Amino acid sequence: MKLLSCSCGHTNPKGTELCGGCGKPISEQANNEKTLNMRYEGAARRSQAYHKSVVDRIWNFFSSVKVGVWIIVILLIASSIGTIFPQHMYIPTNINIGQYYENEFGFLGKLYYDLGFHNLYKSWWYLLLLAALTVSLIIASVDRFFPLYRSLKNQRVKKHVTFMKKQRLVSETNNLKFNFVKNNIIKQLEEKKYKVTTDGDSLLAEKGRFSRWGPYVNHIGLITFLLGGMLRFSPELFVDEFMWIRDGETSSIPGTNGEYYLESDQFLLELYDEDDETFQNAIQRAGGTVVKTYQTSVTLYRNQNYDQLRGDPDLQEIKTYDIRVNEPLKFDRFALYQLNYKLNEFKAMDFKLINEETEEEIGQIRVDLFNPEMNYEINDYTITLKDYFPDFYLNSEGVPSTKSSIPDNPAFIFEVNSPEKEESEVSFLSIGSNFDPNESNTYIIRLAGVDMNHVSGLTVRKDFTLPFLVVGGVIFMIGLVQGSYWTHRRIWIRQEAEGVIIAAHTNKNWFGFAREINGMAEKVNLSQVTDQTNINEEKEREKYGGSE
Repeated sequence: MKLLSCSCGHTNPKGTELCGGCGKPISEQANNEKTLNMRYEGAARRSQAYHKSVVDRIWNFFSSVKVGVWIIVILLIASSIGTIFPQHMYIPTNINIGQYYENEFGFLGKLYYDLGFHNLYKSWWYLLLLAALTVSLIIASVDRFFPLYRSLKNQRVKKHVTFMKKQRLVSETNNLKFNFVKNNIIKQLEEKKYKVTTDGDSLLAEKGRFSRWGPYVNHIGLITFLLGGMLRFSPELFVDEFMWIRDGETSSIPGTNGEYYLESDQFLLELYDEDDETFQNAIQRAGGTVVKTYQTSVTLYRNQNYDQLRGDPDLQEIKTYDIRVNEPLKFDRFALYQLNYKLNEFKAMDFKLINEETEEEIGQIRVDLFNPEMNYEINDYTITLKDYFPDFYLNSEGVPSTKSSIPDNPAFIFEVNSPEKEESEVSFLSIGSNFDPNESNTYIIRLAGVDMNHVSGLTVRKDFTLPFLVVGGVIFMIGLVQGSYWTHRRIWIRQEAEGVIIAAHTNKNWFGFAREINGMAEKVNLSQVTDQTNINEEKEREKYGGSE
């Protein structure tokens, strides 16, 4: 490391702008400034001193505040785009996700899915952005904190005259010995809670240094918060899944790796009584029926074979529970919340085969809409399900298609083989339609009945990252208060020739600081401090032709 020597005898590392001993400007830039940049006490920072190796370039890149701001902007834009359409966790799991986005939202939905925004908060590149922001905060903090800490900890009382005259607040009093007013000044400073240090005919008064660490405390809080956000990508620490479960259905609970199963015994919806005068006004304002509560009565099972690669689940009942809004079922490290519901979903349909000529009913078949069979036998008759469209619609080419695997609008193509005819007959059935493509069928299939059930939407959650988020938020607020409500103030006073020089620096509220110093200076007949930034602005205006 190249060391820079100052006339005071203090050696400084490469990149230092102000001598760490006397404060004298060392760099050419600091010498040319009218007032010194005291942001980091002129200390050398690694990002400004090293530029050769790959590590140096990476360090310098992430230490830049601009880079950190751009990462935040990209994260905000990505997070905003992620709210345009629903995330995949809120879409039924038994449908084609890509097809759903295209059918519901068109070309933009397809593009949204192809770019991975449907699963934004679990995507690898979103995690990479969070990691980049965390690295940027760590490197930027380390790059600035330690040089600043060393400079403030080791600062000397006696500062170079040039250092003092280039401060923003400066006062020079001629024909006065500092020793005559020293005790009075010290008394006033101590009354105002300053820590006073003297060195011969020089004095340093300081208070509120801890406020300088506020931004770095903010960074620690943000890093902790971001760490909690990144830990949410681990299924061991965070699960937020959605499941639809139908009455009578037993299903594996997402996120439990097959260890726990849930059986829905019954979904119950309760409405407010429209005849109850207590709720009539509220019901009228809502424009119809108002849900009082909805719940899912469930039975929780544990699979004894969950750790085996093969074999049917061996379910052992744990408990029964009524899941209501804000009353989740809690087990192990998980919680099941009631979030949504769907009433009267088609479950199965009964069809009867009829001889159209004689109106004779030959028999009936039942089609499970979620797991239909391909062939059905009625005496000597065979009915084959040639095609099935759970959510029927005609696509842009006029071809029958399905929007999803949910039977919201089921349609069927049946083929009937009878012992009386060598050729089979084809029929197309949908809700409200029974189509004979050849218009010559002897046997027709008619709807005989429908079975329906209710569907409950549950959210599965496990969250061990919440303590990180809470602690990070608390630390951030502490740093915010620390840096916002206190100020770091320093006053240097020294004897110079036949006069006294006062210089002062603070990180904010310069006007109040100047007024405080002037109040003390007036009591001992010292000159008032002046704000040199205002003087410099006036000189610039005079130089270029007066005020604007």
